[in-house]
Amino acid sequence: MNATTGERDAAAQAAGFALPTRDDIAEIESSSRVSTADGVFYLNSPISYRDAEGRSALAPVGFALSEHRLVTIRFAEMPVFDKFAEHFAQRPCGSSAEAFAGIIEALIDRLADVLEHIAADLDMLSRQTFRVEDAGQRRSTRNANRNLRRTLTSIGQSGDAIGNLRDTLLGLTRIVAYTQQSAAAWLPAAIKERLATVRQDLASLNDYDQQLSAKTSFLLDAVMGFISIEQNNIFKVLTVVSVVGIPPTFVVGLYGMNFKNMPEYDWAWGYQWSWALIIVSIVIPLVWFRLKDWI
Repeated sequence: MNATTGERDAAAQAAGFALPTRDDIAEIESSSRVSTADGVFYLNSPISYRDAEGRSALAPVGFALSEHRLVTIRFAEMPVFDKFAEHFAQRPCGSSAEAFAGIIEALIDRLADVLEHIAADLDMLSRQTFRVEDAGQRRSTRNANRNLRRTLTSIGQSGDAIGNLRDTLLGLTRIVAYTQQSAAAWLPAAIKERLATVRQDLASLNDYDQQLSAKTSFLLDAVMGFISIEQNNIFKVLTVVSVVGIPPTFVVGLYGMNFKNMPEYDWAWGYQWSWALIIVSIVIPLVWFRLKDWI
């Protein structure tokens, strides 16, 4: 992990074959992801992991597999490899191919657990998004905006994790299929059967990942729809305020022109008349909007 040039050269000398650099492992071409040279399989794939902040990220991982040696090259802390190393110390594998199959199976188990965790998070977000509130329950605009922002952030994080898992599944599918279908005479038939089972598991996980991706898109559209509704409510309030404010503004402007020939100046109850007219001009639009169920 995070080997220096000297450490990589020492490992290559001990293994008996050349090891790729990080740039080689990070290549995205199919020919760079899976290849064979001098009887050694060079298999590369991006692997999803949790960074120091707990967010989903991708890191390139390389496998160099020969008849007697397996070298894994990675550039991030991945508990799967550490746990497999502990398991290997207690129960050593009989061959390099068996160790390779064991690591791939451990990775698949971890991916399945992560997908289940994301599915549970999405179910919780779905219940929160489509929660039916009581008729008398009213949420403040500030709380509603905060909840929508939090939900949108959670959906985005789930979407990032699902996308990284999809890249991992595609990469593992490519290297497992290449290894299983190879004509290497030293690859045991039992290992090929295990890799065939692994391919089926990867296919099912890929289908499940696509289902979660569709659910994430649906929740994202739903939250954006609720955000649009909140914005429409704000514009509705502004519209009501502006419409209600126009008639009294007209009345105040009319009686504030101060012309000498205005007959209302001579009225004994002119001041009260103007106030009554202002109040009525406010009440009538409010009653009309109430009948239209706008407020």
